[in-house]
Amino acid sequence: MKAHRARVWLRGARHSLRLRLVLLFLLLAVAMSAVFLGGIGRALSVGWREAVNPLVGDYADRLVAEIGAPPSVERARAIAERLPVVVRIAGPQVNWQSDDRQRGGPSRVSEDHQERAVVTRRTTDGHRIDLSLSARRDREAPRRVVGIALAALLGLTALAYAVVHRMLRPIRDIGAGARRFGVGQFEPPIPVRHARRPDELSELAITVNQMAADIRQMLDAKRGLLLAISHELRSPLTRARLNAELLPDDVDSETARAALLRDLGLMAAMITDLLEGERLTSPHAALQREPVELPALAREVIAQLAQTRPAAGQVVLRTDPVLPSPVSLDPARVRLLLRNLLDNALRHTPSGHPPPELHLGRSGANGVRIVVRDHGPGVPPEHLSRLSEAFYRPDGARERGSGGVGLGLYLVRLVARAHGGSFSVHNANPGLRVEIKLLSDEA
Repeated sequence: MKAHRARVWLRGARHSLRLRLVLLFLLLAVAMSAVFLGGIGRALSVGWREAVNPLVGDYADRLVAEIGAPPSVERARAIAERLPVVVRIAGPQVNWQSDDRQRGGPSRVSEDHQERAVVTRRTTDGHRIDLSLSARRDREAPRRVVGIALAALLGLTALAYAVVHRMLRPIRDIGAGARRFGVGQFEPPIPVRHARRPDELSELAITVNQMAADIRQMLDAKRGLLLAISHELRSPLTRARLNAELLPDDVDSETARAALLRDLGLMAAMITDLLEGERLTSPHAALQREPVELPALAREVIAQLAQTRPAAGQVVLRTDPVLPSPVSLDPARVRLLLRNLLDNALRHTPSGHPPPELHLGRSGANGVRIVVRDHGPGVPPEHLSRLSEAFYRPDGARERGSGGVGLGLYLVRLVARAHGGSFSVHNANPGLRVEIKLLSDEA
């Protein structure tokens, strides 16, 4: 679990705009600092060395004169203790060097130390005196500078991240709002920061909120029009059905009357499905939950379908032994869900193929999982994500002659969402596999 979370965090960090901006700022800061300090240091070093070298040589001559000839170890030791230098004497009478261990440096001068000696002088009696900077001063000062620079860099990094994080907060708010609007949740609107003096991101948030309000208004108008038309169509459909049933019962009109009654029944069922879909998409939709024995309800739906579709009697029902029972669900909506799933599977199962399968299992602690699979031709992958759209029918995948208007899986998705569950569809090769997860009110 920790490794998975780490991979998810790394994947998110790799695509994080905040981190990329901070890294960009840091790279620019480091590059500018390096160029500036390098240029200034190079410009100063040339003139500084030319001005300082004569002074250093003169001061070294004074120190060598103070040590004396032949060299005095006591005076050399006093100079080494008083000044941040290492003194090394080599010659026919005296061979000595100042001990730098008390200062944190080496006890003898290395070759590198000799190479970077400030000056080398020879006395009249043949001794060589090397004067170099103390190793402690030479090493510890840069370390302190580097430590301070790193601490400052880390502090600036944290400050830059905090500033960028705050600056990009409106983008996160806009993204969260867009995701809510995408699933039909238009409240609350995206918060607008600096409303009195809006910047570019605030103006974007205002524009997206206005767009969401316009979309909501259009959806409400469409829903109201659809409900009004559906209600108005019910009365003439009922009268048309009654008039069709009153036609003379003779051989010539029997076929026409049966076709007319079938079409009127399809229109009535379509209107019922549309009204149910609008009720489920309403933000005030309420479920009538009660304890449901899901296997018994599934057998009841199969028996009802078998009255009009004899092939429904061959549906294979498999129940998970650990299926929770009973489950708090809306029985009317779950019956609609099962009927649409099985009707869809039966409609697209060719003759001679294995019958559809209905699996009932557990999902989580108190939820249920419903899986329906047919053994038909399946659906091209590019159409799978749109199968639950209203009135959508993939041409070439499932022929229009097989019936249906494209509302079955649409209602199935709405019922699953109303129960706090999920809807997914996949090709089973062969056939189609639809998986529904429903949550009870205790989940």
